[in-house]
Amino acid sequence: MTDNSELQGFYKLSMEERRELLRKSTGLTVEEIGIVAGTGSLPPDTADHMIENVVGGYTYPLGIATNFLINGKDYLVPMALEEPSVVAAASNAAKMARVKGGFKVTNSGPVMIGQIQTVNVPKPEEAKARLLSKKADILKKANEQDPMLVSLGGGAKDLSVKVLASIKGPMVIAELIVNTGDAMGANAVNTMAEAVAPMVEEITGGRVFLRIISNLADRRLVRATAVFDKEAIGGEEVVDGVVFAYAFADADPYRCATHNKGVMNGVVAVGIACGQDIRALEAGAHSYAARSGKYKPLTTWEENSDGDLVGTLEMPMAVGLVGGAARTHPTARADIKILGVKTATELGEVIGAVGLAQNFAALRALASEGIQRGHMKLHSRNVAISAGATGDLIDLVAQKMIEERKIRFDRAKDLVAELSKDKKA
Repeated sequence: MTDNSELQGFYKLSMEERRELLRKSTGLTVEEIGIVAGTGSLPPDTADHMIENVVGGYTYPLGIATNFLINGKDYLVPMALEEPSVVAAASNAAKMARVKGGFKVTNSGPVMIGQIQTVNVPKPEEAKARLLSKKADILKKANEQDPMLVSLGGGAKDLSVKVLASIKGPMVIAELIVNTGDAMGANAVNTMAEAVAPMVEEITGGRVFLRIISNLADRRLVRATAVFDKEAIGGEEVVDGVVFAYAFADADPYRCATHNKGVMNGVVAVGIACGQDIRALEAGAHSYAARSGKYKPLTTWEENSDGDLVGTLEMPMAVGLVGGAARTHPTARADIKILGVKTATELGEVIGAVGLAQNFAALRALASEGIQRGHMKLHSRNVAISAGATGDLIDLVAQKMIEERKIRFDRAKDLVAELSKDKKA
Protein backbone atom coordinates (compact mmCIF):
# COMPACT_ATOMS: atom_id res chain seq x y z
CA MET A 1 0.00 0.00 0.00
CA THR A 2 1.18 3.54 -0.70
CA ASP A 3 0.16 7.04 0.33
CA ASN A 4 1.13 8.46 -3.05
CA SER A 5 1.34 6.57 -6.34
CA GLU A 6 2.91 9.52 -8.20
CA LEU A 7 6.52 8.33 -8.15
CA GLN A 8 8.17 11.06 -10.18
CA GLY A 9 10.86 9.81 -12.53
CA PHE A 10 10.32 6.19 -11.50
CA TYR A 11 11.01 4.96 -15.01
CA LYS A 12 14.34 6.81 -15.08
CA LEU A 13 15.73 4.96 -12.05
CA SER A 14 17.85 1.84 -12.17
CA MET A 15 16.15 -1.44 -11.32
CA GLU A 16 17.84 -1.47 -7.92
CA GLU A 17 16.71 2.11 -7.19
CA ARG A 18 13.13 1.26 -8.19
CA ARG A 19 13.11 -1.69 -5.82
CA GLU A 20 14.34 0.39 -2.91
CA LEU A 21 11.78 3.13 -3.55
CA LEU A 22 9.06 0.49 -3.87
CA ARG A 23 10.14 -1.10 -0.60
CA LYS A 24 10.01 2.23 1.23
CA SER A 25 6.67 3.17 -0.36
CA THR A 26 4.84 -0.07 0.40
CA GLY A 27 6.36 -1.42 3.59
CA LEU A 28 7.76 -4.58 2.03
CA THR A 29 10.38 -6.36 4.10
CA VAL A 30 13.87 -6.96 2.76
CA GLU A 31 12.90 -10.62 2.23
CA GLU A 32 9.73 -9.66 0.33
CA ILE A 33 11.51 -7.21 -1.97
CA GLY A 34 14.03 -9.99 -2.62
CA ILE A 35 11.17 -12.25 -3.73
CA VAL A 36 9.85 -9.53 -6.03
CA ALA A 37 13.34 -8.95 -7.40
CA GLY A 38 14.00 -12.60 -8.17
CA THR A 39 13.52 -14.03 -11.62
CA GLY A 40 12.81 -17.45 -10.17
CA SER A 41 11.09 -16.78 -6.86
CA LEU A 42 8.79 -19.82 -6.92
CA PRO A 43 10.33 -22.58 -4.77
CA PRO A 44 10.47 -25.94 -6.59
CA ASP A 45 8.46 -27.70 -3.89
CA THR A 46 5.69 -25.06 -4.11
CA ALA A 47 5.61 -25.33 -7.89
CA ASP A 48 5.41 -29.11 -7.71
CA HIS A 49 2.28 -28.86 -5.56
CA MET A 50 0.55 -26.21 -7.68
CA ILE A 51 0.25 -28.16 -10.96
CA GLU A 52 1.12 -31.56 -12.40
CA ASN A 53 4.24 -32.81 -14.19
CA VAL A 54 6.33 -29.84 -13.05
CA VAL A 55 9.78 -29.49 -14.62
CA GLY A 56 10.59 -25.87 -13.77
CA GLY A 57 9.20 -22.36 -13.87
CA TYR A 58 8.52 -19.56 -16.31
CA THR A 59 9.06 -15.89 -15.56
CA TYR A 60 7.39 -12.76 -16.90
CA PRO A 61 8.81 -9.28 -16.34
CA LEU A 62 7.10 -7.60 -13.37
CA GLY A 63 6.51 -3.87 -13.63
CA ILE A 64 4.80 -1.28 -11.43
CA ALA A 65 2.15 1.05 -12.85
CA THR A 66 2.20 4.37 -11.03
CA ASN A 67 -0.19 7.32 -10.57
CA PHE A 68 -3.38 5.34 -9.92
CA LEU A 69 -5.95 7.19 -7.82
CA ILE A 70 -9.01 4.96 -7.36
CA ASN A 71 -11.96 5.95 -5.19
CA GLY A 72 -9.74 8.58 -3.57
CA LYS A 73 -6.97 6.11 -2.68
CA ASP A 74 -3.51 5.80 -4.21
CA TYR A 75 -2.27 2.48 -5.56
CA LEU A 76 0.98 1.18 -6.99
CA VAL A 77 -0.13 -1.58 -9.34
CA PRO A 78 2.00 -4.68 -10.09
CA MET A 79 1.67 -5.86 -13.70
CA ALA A 80 3.26 -9.02 -15.12
CA LEU A 81 3.40 -9.38 -18.90
CA GLU A 82 5.74 -9.58 -21.88
CA GLU A 83 4.32 -6.79 -24.07
CA PRO A 84 6.24 -3.49 -24.16
CA SER A 85 4.53 -0.13 -23.58
CA VAL A 86 1.61 -1.50 -21.54
CA VAL A 87 2.91 -0.52 -18.08
CA ALA A 88 4.03 2.88 -19.33
CA ALA A 89 0.69 3.47 -21.05
CA ALA A 90 -1.29 2.54 -17.93
CA SER A 91 0.83 4.85 -15.77
CA ASN A 92 0.45 7.73 -18.22
CA ALA A 93 -3.32 7.21 -18.49
CA ALA A 94 -3.65 7.15 -14.70
CA LYS A 95 -1.69 10.40 -14.48
CA MET A 96 -4.09 12.06 -16.93
CA ALA A 97 -7.11 10.72 -15.02
CA ARG A 98 -5.86 12.33 -11.78
CA VAL A 99 -6.55 15.79 -13.21
CA LYS A 100 -10.29 15.20 -12.79
CA GLY A 101 -10.14 13.08 -9.64
CA GLY A 102 -8.94 9.69 -10.85
CA PHE A 103 -11.09 6.59 -11.23
CA LYS A 104 -14.42 5.96 -9.56
CA VAL A 105 -15.29 2.26 -9.29
CA THR A 106 -18.30 0.40 -7.91
CA ASN A 107 -19.12 -3.29 -7.79
CA SER A 108 -22.11 -5.60 -7.48
CA GLY A 109 -20.56 -7.88 -4.85
CA PRO A 110 -18.74 -11.26 -4.94
CA VAL A 111 -21.59 -13.37 -6.31
CA MET A 112 -21.02 -16.41 -8.53
CA ILE A 113 -23.35 -18.93 -10.18
CA GLY A 114 -23.17 -22.71 -9.91
CA GLN A 115 -25.10 -24.67 -12.54
CA ILE A 116 -26.65 -28.13 -12.17
CA GLN A 117 -27.72 -29.61 -15.54
CA THR A 118 -30.57 -32.14 -15.49
CA VAL A 119 -31.63 -34.06 -18.60
CA ASN A 120 -34.30 -36.63 -19.46
CA VAL A 121 -36.83 -34.82 -17.26
CA PRO A 122 -40.35 -36.08 -17.97
CA LYS A 123 -42.13 -32.76 -17.37
CA PRO A 124 -39.53 -29.93 -17.38
CA GLU A 125 -41.81 -27.04 -16.39
CA GLU A 126 -43.34 -29.03 -13.52
CA ALA A 127 -39.85 -30.04 -12.43
CA LYS A 128 -38.81 -26.38 -12.42
CA ALA A 129 -41.71 -25.54 -10.13
CA ARG A 130 -40.89 -28.42 -7.77
CA LEU A 131 -37.24 -27.34 -7.54
CA LEU A 132 -38.24 -23.80 -6.63
CA SER A 133 -40.67 -25.10 -4.00
CA LYS A 134 -37.74 -26.94 -2.39
CA LYS A 135 -35.39 -23.96 -2.54
CA ALA A 136 -34.88 -23.71 1.22
CA ASP A 137 -33.86 -27.38 1.47
CA ILE A 138 -31.49 -27.11 -1.50
CA LEU A 139 -29.80 -23.98 -0.12
CA LYS A 140 -29.47 -25.61 3.32
CA LYS A 141 -27.71 -28.60 1.75
CA ALA A 142 -25.41 -26.32 -0.26
CA ASN A 143 -24.44 -24.25 2.78
CA GLU A 144 -23.63 -27.33 4.85
CA GLN A 145 -20.61 -27.78 2.54
CA ASP A 146 -18.84 -24.59 3.66
CA PRO A 147 -19.82 -23.46 7.18
CA MET A 148 -16.80 -21.16 7.35
CA LEU A 149 -17.95 -19.21 4.29
CA VAL A 150 -21.45 -19.00 5.74
CA SER A 151 -20.10 -17.75 9.09
CA LEU A 152 -18.37 -14.91 7.25
CA GLY A 153 -21.62 -13.82 5.61
CA GLY A 154 -21.23 -15.75 2.37
CA GLY A 155 -22.77 -18.93 1.06
CA ALA A 156 -25.63 -19.95 -1.19
CA LYS A 157 -28.18 -17.12 -1.12
CA ASP A 158 -30.69 -18.02 -3.81
CA LEU A 159 -31.77 -20.57 -6.38
CA SER A 160 -32.99 -19.93 -9.91
CA VAL A 161 -34.19 -22.50 -12.41
CA LYS A 162 -34.58 -22.35 -16.18
CA VAL A 163 -35.69 -24.76 -18.89
CA LEU A 164 -33.45 -24.76 -21.95
CA ALA A 165 -34.20 -26.10 -25.41
CA SER A 166 -31.16 -27.89 -26.85
CA ILE A 167 -30.11 -30.18 -29.67
CA LYS A 168 -30.46 -33.04 -27.15
CA GLY A 169 -33.91 -32.00 -25.99
CA PRO A 170 -35.07 -29.90 -23.04
CA MET A 171 -32.78 -29.45 -20.04
CA VAL A 172 -33.63 -28.19 -16.57
CA ILE A 173 -30.83 -25.99 -15.24
CA ALA A 174 -30.79 -25.22 -11.53
CA GLU A 175 -28.50 -22.32 -10.60
CA LEU A 176 -27.09 -21.71 -7.13
CA ILE A 177 -26.46 -18.02 -6.45
CA VAL A 178 -23.46 -17.96 -4.11
CA ASN A 179 -21.73 -15.13 -2.25
CA THR A 180 -18.11 -16.28 -2.33
CA GLY A 181 -16.66 -13.56 -0.10
CA ASP A 182 -12.95 -13.02 -0.63
CA ALA A 183 -12.55 -16.19 -2.71
CA MET A 184 -12.85 -16.40 -6.47
CA GLY A 185 -15.21 -19.20 -5.55
CA ALA A 186 -14.74 -22.01 -8.05
CA ASN A 187 -13.97 -24.69 -5.45
CA ALA A 188 -16.73 -23.63 -3.07
CA VAL A 189 -19.37 -23.33 -5.78
CA ASN A 190 -18.44 -26.59 -7.47
CA THR A 191 -18.56 -28.43 -4.13
CA MET A 192 -22.02 -27.01 -3.42
CA ALA A 193 -23.30 -27.92 -6.88
CA GLU A 194 -22.07 -31.49 -6.53
CA ALA A 195 -23.61 -31.82 -3.07
CA VAL A 196 -27.11 -30.79 -4.17
CA ALA A 197 -27.07 -32.83 -7.40
CA PRO A 198 -28.68 -35.96 -5.85
CA MET A 199 -31.49 -33.79 -4.44
CA VAL A 200 -32.03 -32.22 -7.85
CA GLU A 201 -32.23 -35.65 -9.48
CA GLU A 202 -34.75 -36.87 -6.94
CA ILE A 203 -36.95 -33.77 -7.23
CA THR A 204 -36.93 -33.61 -11.04
CA GLY A 205 -36.97 -37.29 -11.87
CA GLY A 206 -34.19 -36.66 -14.39
CA ARG A 207 -30.48 -37.29 -14.56
CA VAL A 208 -27.83 -34.78 -13.55
CA PHE A 209 -24.73 -34.43 -15.70
CA LEU A 210 -22.78 -31.16 -15.27
CA ARG A 211 -22.38 -29.56 -11.82
CA ILE A 212 -20.04 -26.60 -12.22
CA ILE A 213 -19.47 -22.88 -11.79
CA SER A 214 -20.23 -20.46 -14.63
CA ASN A 215 -17.48 -18.08 -15.67
CA LEU A 216 -20.04 -15.65 -17.07
CA ALA A 217 -19.99 -13.84 -13.73
CA ASP A 218 -22.66 -11.28 -14.60
CA ARG A 219 -23.65 -10.93 -10.94
CA ARG A 220 -20.08 -9.97 -10.05
CA LEU A 221 -19.53 -6.82 -12.08
CA VAL A 222 -17.20 -3.88 -11.67
CA ARG A 223 -18.10 -0.49 -13.11
CA ALA A 224 -15.25 1.97 -13.50
CA THR A 225 -15.47 5.52 -14.80
CA ALA A 226 -13.06 8.40 -15.30
CA VAL A 227 -13.16 11.89 -16.77
CA PHE A 228 -10.17 12.93 -18.86
CA ASP A 229 -9.63 16.65 -19.18
CA LYS A 230 -9.55 17.56 -22.88
CA GLU A 231 -6.49 19.76 -22.52
CA ALA A 232 -4.60 17.15 -20.52
CA ILE A 233 -5.07 14.51 -23.22
CA GLY A 234 -4.31 16.66 -26.26
CA GLY A 235 -7.38 18.74 -27.07
CA GLU A 236 -10.73 18.42 -28.81
CA GLU A 237 -9.34 16.47 -31.74
CA VAL A 238 -8.14 13.69 -29.47
CA VAL A 239 -11.51 13.59 -27.68
CA ASP A 240 -13.26 13.27 -31.05
CA GLY A 241 -10.80 10.62 -32.19
CA VAL A 242 -11.37 8.45 -29.12
CA VAL A 243 -15.15 8.70 -29.43
CA PHE A 244 -14.98 7.81 -33.13
CA ALA A 245 -12.70 4.86 -32.28
CA TYR A 246 -15.28 3.64 -29.76
CA ALA A 247 -18.06 4.04 -32.34
CA PHE A 248 -16.04 1.87 -34.75
CA ALA A 249 -15.68 -0.87 -32.12
CA ASP A 250 -19.37 -0.67 -31.27
CA ALA A 251 -20.31 -1.16 -34.93
CA ASP A 252 -17.78 -3.81 -36.00
CA PRO A 253 -16.77 -7.03 -34.17
CA TYR A 254 -13.40 -7.17 -35.97
CA ARG A 255 -12.42 -3.83 -34.48
CA CYS A 256 -14.17 -4.64 -31.19
CA ALA A 257 -11.99 -7.70 -30.61
CA THR A 258 -8.88 -5.49 -30.60
CA HIS A 259 -10.65 -2.77 -28.59
CA ASN A 260 -11.42 -5.30 -25.82
CA LYS A 261 -7.94 -6.78 -26.09
CA GLY A 262 -6.72 -3.34 -25.00
CA VAL A 263 -8.84 -3.62 -21.87
CA MET A 264 -7.56 -7.12 -21.16
CA ASN A 265 -3.93 -6.03 -21.54
CA GLY A 266 -4.36 -4.33 -18.18
CA VAL A 267 -6.75 -6.80 -16.58
CA VAL A 268 -4.67 -9.88 -17.33
CA ALA A 269 -1.34 -8.26 -16.41
CA VAL A 270 -2.58 -7.39 -12.91
CA GLY A 271 -4.32 -10.76 -12.69
CA ILE A 272 -1.09 -12.65 -13.39
CA ALA A 273 0.86 -10.51 -10.91
CA CYS A 274 -1.70 -11.18 -8.17
CA GLY A 275 -2.14 -14.91 -8.79
CA GLN A 276 -5.62 -14.81 -10.34
CA ASP A 277 -7.33 -17.23 -12.72
CA ILE A 278 -6.83 -15.20 -15.90
CA ARG A 279 -8.62 -17.79 -18.05
CA ALA A 280 -11.74 -17.18 -15.97
CA LEU A 281 -11.27 -13.41 -16.34
CA GLU A 282 -10.93 -13.70 -20.12
CA ALA A 283 -13.91 -16.07 -20.43
CA GLY A 284 -16.10 -13.83 -18.31
CA ALA A 285 -15.10 -10.67 -20.16
CA HIS A 286 -15.66 -11.93 -23.68
CA SER A 287 -18.88 -13.82 -22.94
CA TYR A 288 -20.22 -10.69 -21.23
CA ALA A 289 -19.24 -8.63 -24.26
CA ALA A 290 -21.34 -10.99 -26.42
CA ARG A 291 -24.33 -11.34 -24.07
CA SER A 292 -26.66 -9.39 -26.41
CA GLY A 293 -25.93 -11.79 -29.27
CA LYS A 294 -23.50 -9.30 -30.79
CA TYR A 295 -19.91 -8.81 -29.65
CA LYS A 296 -19.67 -5.34 -28.08
CA PRO A 297 -17.07 -3.15 -26.33
CA LEU A 298 -16.50 -3.54 -22.60
CA THR A 299 -16.04 0.24 -22.42
CA THR A 300 -17.95 3.26 -23.63
CA TRP A 301 -16.48 6.66 -24.50
CA GLU A 302 -18.33 9.97 -24.88
CA GLU A 303 -17.83 13.72 -24.67
CA ASN A 304 -19.46 15.57 -21.77
CA SER A 305 -20.89 19.10 -21.74
CA ASP A 306 -17.46 20.55 -20.87
CA GLY A 307 -15.87 18.89 -23.88
CA ASP A 308 -13.96 16.42 -21.70
CA LEU A 309 -13.72 12.72 -22.44
CA VAL A 310 -15.69 10.34 -20.21
CA GLY A 311 -14.88 6.63 -20.16
CA THR A 312 -16.85 3.84 -18.50
CA LEU A 313 -16.05 0.15 -18.14
CA GLU A 314 -18.44 -2.61 -17.08
CA MET A 315 -17.32 -6.22 -16.93
CA PRO A 316 -17.33 -9.36 -14.77
CA MET A 317 -14.49 -9.51 -12.27
CA ALA A 318 -14.16 -12.90 -10.58
CA VAL A 319 -11.04 -12.52 -8.44
CA GLY A 320 -10.02 -13.71 -5.00
CA LEU A 321 -7.56 -13.30 -2.17
CA VAL A 322 -8.39 -16.62 -0.50
CA GLY A 323 -7.03 -19.85 -1.97
CA GLY A 324 -5.32 -20.49 -5.27
CA ALA A 325 -2.06 -18.92 -6.41
CA ALA A 326 -2.92 -15.69 -4.59
CA ARG A 327 -2.04 -17.55 -1.39
CA THR A 328 0.49 -20.14 -2.56
CA HIS A 329 2.73 -18.12 -4.90
CA PRO A 330 5.20 -15.98 -2.93
CA THR A 331 5.44 -13.28 -5.61
CA ALA A 332 1.65 -13.03 -5.82
CA ARG A 333 1.51 -12.55 -2.04
CA ALA A 334 4.14 -9.81 -2.22
CA ASP A 335 2.37 -8.12 -5.15
CA ILE A 336 -0.91 -8.09 -3.23
CA LYS A 337 0.93 -6.43 -0.36
CA ILE A 338 2.33 -3.82 -2.75
CA LEU A 339 -1.19 -3.16 -3.98
CA GLY A 340 -2.48 -2.92 -0.43
CA VAL A 341 -5.93 -4.37 -1.13
CA LYS A 342 -7.81 -5.93 1.79
CA THR A 343 -10.70 -7.66 0.03
CA ALA A 344 -11.35 -9.45 -3.25
CA THR A 345 -13.87 -6.74 -4.09
CA GLU A 346 -11.21 -4.04 -3.72
CA LEU A 347 -8.82 -6.04 -5.90
CA GLY A 348 -11.52 -6.28 -8.57
CA GLU A 349 -12.12 -2.55 -8.44
CA VAL A 350 -8.43 -1.84 -8.96
CA ILE A 351 -8.24 -4.24 -11.88
CA GLY A 352 -11.31 -2.62 -13.45
CA ALA A 353 -9.68 0.80 -13.21
CA VAL A 354 -6.51 -0.53 -14.83
CA GLY A 355 -8.57 -2.06 -17.67
CA LEU A 356 -10.23 1.29 -18.34
CA ALA A 357 -6.89 3.11 -18.20
CA GLN A 358 -5.31 0.65 -20.62
CA ASN A 359 -8.17 0.99 -23.09
CA PHE A 360 -7.94 4.79 -22.94
CA ALA A 361 -4.19 4.72 -23.55
CA ALA A 362 -4.60 2.57 -26.65
CA LEU A 363 -7.45 4.65 -28.07
CA ARG A 364 -5.63 7.92 -27.42
CA ALA A 365 -2.55 6.62 -29.21
CA LEU A 366 -4.67 5.51 -32.16
CA ALA A 367 -6.47 8.85 -32.25
CA SER A 368 -3.28 10.93 -32.16
CA GLU A 369 0.24 9.68 -32.89
CA GLY A 370 -0.77 6.15 -33.89
CA ILE A 371 -0.27 3.02 -31.85
CA GLN A 372 3.08 2.06 -33.34
CA ARG A 373 5.19 5.05 -32.44
CA GLY A 374 5.42 4.45 -28.71
CA HIS A 375 4.92 0.72 -28.89
CA MET A 376 7.58 0.09 -31.49
CA LYS A 377 10.07 2.30 -29.69
CA LEU A 378 9.92 -0.11 -26.77
CA HIS A 379 9.51 -3.18 -28.97
CA SER A 380 12.75 -2.32 -30.78
CA ARG A 381 14.72 -3.26 -27.68
CA ASN A 382 13.19 -6.74 -27.67
CA VAL A 383 14.06 -7.16 -31.33
CA ALA A 384 17.63 -6.05 -30.65
CA ILE A 385 17.99 -8.55 -27.81
CA SER A 386 16.55 -11.39 -29.91
CA ALA A 387 19.13 -10.56 -32.59
CA GLY A 388 21.98 -11.01 -30.11
CA ALA A 389 22.57 -7.48 -28.81
CA THR A 390 23.84 -7.19 -25.23
CA GLY A 391 24.75 -4.35 -22.89
CA ASP A 392 25.05 -0.90 -24.48
CA LEU A 393 24.57 -2.44 -27.89
CA ILE A 394 20.86 -3.03 -27.17
CA ASP A 395 20.04 0.67 -27.10
CA LEU A 396 22.36 1.46 -30.02
CA VAL A 397 20.70 -1.12 -32.27
CA ALA A 398 17.20 -0.13 -31.11
CA GLN A 399 17.81 3.57 -31.75
CA LYS A 400 19.26 2.90 -35.20
CA MET A 401 16.21 0.82 -36.21
CA ILE A 402 13.85 3.55 -34.95
CA GLU A 403 15.70 6.19 -36.98
CA GLU A 404 15.50 4.00 -40.07
CA ARG A 405 11.91 2.94 -39.32
CA LYS A 406 13.01 -0.65 -39.90
CA ILE A 407 12.26 -2.52 -36.68
CA ARG A 408 12.88 -6.01 -38.00
CA PHE A 409 14.88 -9.01 -36.87
CA ASP A 410 16.94 -9.18 -40.08
CA ARG A 411 17.92 -5.52 -39.81
CA ALA A 412 18.74 -5.94 -36.13
CA LYS A 413 21.08 -8.85 -36.97
CA ASP A 414 22.89 -6.72 -39.52
CA LEU A 415 23.20 -3.83 -37.07
CA VAL A 416 24.52 -6.07 -34.32
CA ALA A 417 27.23 -7.30 -36.67
CA GLU A 418 28.10 -3.79 -37.94
CA LEU A 419 28.10 -2.03 -34.56
CA SER A 420 30.03 -4.86 -32.89
CA LYS A 421 32.78 -4.40 -35.46
CA ASP A 422 32.79 -0.66 -34.85
CA LYS A 423 33.15 -1.15 -31.10
CA LYS A 424 36.04 -3.58 -31.56
CA ALA A 425 37.74 -1.21 -33.96
